[in-house]
Amino acid sequence: MAPTSAPPAPGTPDGTRPAAAPAPGGQQLTHGLKQRHLSMIALGGVIGAGLFVGSGAGIAAAGPAIILAFVLSGLLVMLIMRMLGEMSAARPASGSFSVHAEKEIGPWAGITAGWMYWVMLCCGVAAEATAAGKIVNGWIPGVSAWVWVALFMAFFCASNLTAVKNFGEFEFWFAAIKITAIIAFLVLGGLGIAGVIGPGAPGAHNLTGEGGFLPNGVSGLIVGLLASVFAYGGLETVTIAAAESDDPKKNVANAVRTAVWRIAIFYIGSMALVVTLVSWKDPKVVADGPYVTVLSHLGVPAAGLIMQVVVLVALLSAMNANIYGASRMAYSLVGRGQGPKALAKVGGGVPRRAVLASCLFGFGAVLAAKFWPDTVFTWLMNTTGVAILVVWLFICVVQLRMRRRLEREAPELLTVKMWGYPYLTWIAMAAVAGILALMTTTEGNRQQLYAAGVLVAALTVAGLLKQRRDAAALR
Repeated sequence: MAPTSAPPAPGTPDGTRPAAAPAPGGQQLTHGLKQRHLSMIALGGVIGAGLFVGSGAGIAAAGPAIILAFVLSGLLVMLIMRMLGEMSAARPASGSFSVHAEKEIGPWAGITAGWMYWVMLCCGVAAEATAAGKIVNGWIPGVSAWVWVALFMAFFCASNLTAVKNFGEFEFWFAAIKITAIIAFLVLGGLGIAGVIGPGAPGAHNLTGEGGFLPNGVSGLIVGLLASVFAYGGLETVTIAAAESDDPKKNVANAVRTAVWRIAIFYIGSMALVVTLVSWKDPKVVADGPYVTVLSHLGVPAAGLIMQVVVLVALLSAMNANIYGASRMAYSLVGRGQGPKALAKVGGGVPRRAVLASCLFGFGAVLAAKFWPDTVFTWLMNTTGVAILVVWLFICVVQLRMRRRLEREAPELLTVKMWGYPYLTWIAMAAVAGILALMTTTEGNRQQLYAAGVLVAALTVAGLLKQRRDAAALR
């Protein structure tokens, strides 16, 4: 993309604002997160219902080749996170990639990437609250699922209105539960493969004897690849949270270095165990979820209830993280003049109006699911799948430009460096573009592309118009 010709913003020599610029009234975000919080946010941020339940559809489509799909998408996510780690360690900001996109490409790019991500997170809150309400309604049918949705929304909205350390503590323990569940699953699955527990060692039968490793050909692998890519969404939150930690540069570097390969092990290891222990053709893999199917196969008592509890924790954790990430992204955007100024107000070190706005949008999406499930809600949900890919494209472009700038102006800030720069960045960019192209091959994914395209176009036009107005005002 061509360099922007937009003038620098008032008050700063290069057009950017400080990462923790004071809000109206002289208050600013606090630094209440510690290294242990960031590490667990990074590890637990992507371990959600998409892995525990949603991966079943990918297994049913790709068969044993789901392992390959998660390997490929995992490598891509590692590259994206390394780029984010490089940029966030050099210049931590609560707006993360949106701040960097504004500086390196132009204000329109900051607006498009930032608000696209905000919409994605808020819609995620709605989807997670709805799913969590259904789970608890199944346990306590006398209370409507909508009551539980409202309670969850209210609780996490309230918790995010308090000090950021409360968010960090919630996420720390939520992530600890999810990680413990994954590790226990890996141990039990390993024992099952060895024949120590369960009906006996399965050998390679389920990997090669049920139609082969790639039973549905390349088309099945594509479906599995898309499912695995979307399951990884959420890692970016750790670079947003880094700006509120006690040592942003050091903490984000450590979190990124340690998280990506552990997450790859959790995802790839889990999928390998599932397709080795049970047949990918088993309808329970989709109906009950792959983890419940495996635990039941191994004879674990109350496997369904155990995984329901874990999935509920995963959903609540994702709600908490998404409200946090959405509020900080909105706060960063409005602080840079890219949104309603009223949302920039900070109280007690927390952008409370941005928190409330994010929760209201999320609850609005919940209401849309109830009253307009086939129109408004469907459109909103369709935008979220592609949003993460659009954000990743921005990250690739921004990292290429920012790295060149840092090498010229401040090489000492490059404490975390992208591997194989610039070649692996270009490969990652081509991979994201390739995934978007693959989405055109199926009707459902094409609908997602259309919905996201409308949102991207609208945000880009709004950003360009604002950029032009700001430039005219400074002449």
